[in-house]
Amino acid sequence: MARPRFAQTSTALTIIILFLLMAASSMVTESSIDEKTTEAPTSARQGSLDVDCSGYKFEDLFDYNFASFDILLGDDWATAQMSAVAYVNGSNSATVRENLDELFDGTPGGNNSWMSTDEREAVRAIGPECIADMDTRLGIREGLPHRGGVDWNDLEFVKDGIALDEVNLVPANHPEERSCQDLLASSDCKEVPVTITDDLQILMFTKEDETHNVRFDQLPNSGSSNFTLALNVTNMSSAGLVLTFPQLQGLRMVNSSIQDDNMESTAMPAPVAEYLPDGRLRVTQEVSYLPSDYPAIRNLFLDFTTQAPETNEVPVWTAEAPVDGTVIPYTVGTRDLVAGEVTATWASDDSGWALECDFGEQMPADLWAAGLTEDGSLFLDGPEAPAADEVAEAECSVVDPFGAVSVETRNWSFAQPFTAEAVLSQAGDSIEFTVTPTGVVSEISISAHAHQSNSMGEMRMATIASDPSTIALPMDGLAPGMVMVMGQAQSNGMLDYAFMLDFGLEKPSAPPVIEVDVNLDGTNATWDASYLKFTLQGKVLDPDGESVEMSLSLCGYTTNDFVRSGPIWEIDVNIVSCSSQNPPVTVYDITLTATDESGTMTTMQVSVPDPYASGGDDTVIEPDENSEEAVPAASMMATLAVALLGAAVVSRRKDQ
Repeated sequence: MARPRFAQTSTALTIIILFLLMAASSMVTESSIDEKTTEAPTSARQGSLDVDCSGYKFEDLFDYNFASFDILLGDDWATAQMSAVAYVNGSNSATVRENLDELFDGTPGGNNSWMSTDEREAVRAIGPECIADMDTRLGIREGLPHRGGVDWNDLEFVKDGIALDEVNLVPANHPEERSCQDLLASSDCKEVPVTITDDLQILMFTKEDETHNVRFDQLPNSGSSNFTLALNVTNMSSAGLVLTFPQLQGLRMVNSSIQDDNMESTAMPAPVAEYLPDGRLRVTQEVSYLPSDYPAIRNLFLDFTTQAPETNEVPVWTAEAPVDGTVIPYTVGTRDLVAGEVTATWASDDSGWALECDFGEQMPADLWAAGLTEDGSLFLDGPEAPAADEVAEAECSVVDPFGAVSVETRNWSFAQPFTAEAVLSQAGDSIEFTVTPTGVVSEISISAHAHQSNSMGEMRMATIASDPSTIALPMDGLAPGMVMVMGQAQSNGMLDYAFMLDFGLEKPSAPPVIEVDVNLDGTNATWDASYLKFTLQGKVLDPDGESVEMSLSLCGYTTNDFVRSGPIWEIDVNIVSCSSQNPPVTVYDITLTATDESGTMTTMQVSVPDPYASGGDDTVIEPDENSEEAVPAASMMATLAVALLGAAVVSRRKDQ
């Protein structure tokens, strides 16, 4: 199929492409799921941001390699959050940039074969308005399973909830980057040729502080009766669709079908339904549409019900689940207590299972609550500041999606095994970590270390019973900055407790250490033959292991022209910068500065006497600037003779 030629359009239309990405990937028309075949409008007004993007689809303008669409239906069964990411690679990315640039024809910098940062910002700015005009091609309808052109309850975009972004549309610091040539471009505008093939991404998501970016007419029965969801996937070359429904007992997918021009098709694999640990139903569908499939209209239908299946097994606990009376430890401010890969082994059910915990009579009724998150982690919600020794007793059951409950229950105690505080040692080289048992368990074995994101101090261990205990945690090898306490607590009858505690501590930065080599004659400098420069050598070390930058100052001038090899440094110091000093310089006062990554600075003063400065009067013996060139092959004896002659002259002057 030949690619359509894009008509000239204003800056606004640009966005349509970029964010059709998410729209076109999953949608249904207002009166029918059949795809619209009318020509997409190009009526975006030049010079105006009042755009009309209705009728456009992402596939009309973009060649993506893969797109993912994630739709999360709200608990109100009237709103949804849609996120989308389109991955555009290689030559397809050049096509995308060219199409976008053509859409800016008639605007400053548009349709000039260059993609600019100004065009990129225009896309971000007007995108939500453009997306709001488009059809989602996704519809839902309550009732018995059905197909075809019925009146669908269409999902519609909500402009105020849409956020758009891109990755690498205009690559930073690209070799072919240049400043924008258009006279009306912003001062910091950069542009790259549309022919570059750097990979890019287009993204849509729910705007911060908004709850949704899609809405539809609320289902009268809030999903508790039969309903069908339909999606037009025509021209979606390669995509992944994920639909997540609100938690609703008994909700399940009972059937699905793919139709090409209203005929059953096997062009795509069947969707996969699964239950998340928090009880929600998730459906995943791989979508494909080959160029050879055009112009077939391809629709996906998913049928749902809350009617119980004919047979359903009761969920059961496994041997890996915590036994009755187990203490489940927690820290105030930490919600997730046990990882999903651990809780997944606690129970079994063919259809998936969730955890229901009853804390008995409490005021208020929801003071304590526990269950599983979307990824299966065991969570605990409770008061903001419970007493250190408070124990929350819960009776927990396993429940499957259709309401079947395990015969057995488990009684667990949620409690804090200890409280803790920490301060830096007086020397600043360790953390004094003090642990106070709460009495929930009889004895606790604790292992802990000072921790940073990329490094950790030496592990220390202790066993405590009833009295507080302080553990010194070394910080050797850690960089200056924030440091936390990480460790694990173990006790009989308690789940192993991994903790990460932030006490707001910072390891102080130790200043770098500068060393300057001393020659055999007791001086620091080695002068060259012209006596116009000298060399200093030495070492620089940072106790924290951070990298160190060095600089040297002399007579008001600063340089960092050091030759570095590990801790060893060397620098040639030219004294020409001091030639204008009055009175003349007789001692060169040098300042060496070393600064580590944390900004901690060390300075050292080095004094280098001028070897030609007079000791008794102000006479200065100037070196012969041409001596080296005049006697390029002077022998050892000739050099010695010159030195003896100079000594004689000096001796004579003293005698006078």
